[in-house]
Amino acid sequence: MKTFTMTRALLLTGSLFLGLLLIPSGPANGQDLVYEPVNPAFGGSGVNTQFLFQSANNQNPYGGGQDFGFRDDPLQNFQRRLQRQVLDQISRQVIEQRFGDIDLTQEGTFDFDQFTVDVTPGPSGISIRVFNKQTGESSTIEVPRF
Repeated sequence: MKTFTMTRALLLTGSLFLGLLLIPSGPANGQDLVYEPVNPAFGGSGVNTQFLFQSANNQNPYGGGQDFGFRDDPLQNFQRRLQRQVLDQISRQVIEQRFGDIDLTQEGTFDFDQFTVDVTPGPSGISIRVFNKQTGESSTIEVPRF
């Protein structure tokens, strides 16, 4: 039974192949393929210019338009710097009132509500270890000596 179906499949395949060979075919036509770039800067059509500018402006994270520079507002920069300086001054005053004059060249431990800060001076610099009492995590900051 298996041999009969195998023979039948071979005959069917052969007859299809012969049928394809006997079909008259006309002359083959073709044309030359020519590459034309899209970007006009590289020889493409000038019609694409507006589309390319629009596409680039849509992808521009800095706002698009003809201005390719960063748009920093000097007044906002001044305000941020002033806030930073005021907050730095306040934090220095709070630390000074709480701990007095801190000498990081001396070994010491500072205990806060949730954190413990260990300061350890060494030959290469100062090691500051911050330990979170609630989670048990710790971070070490190395301040090199110059």
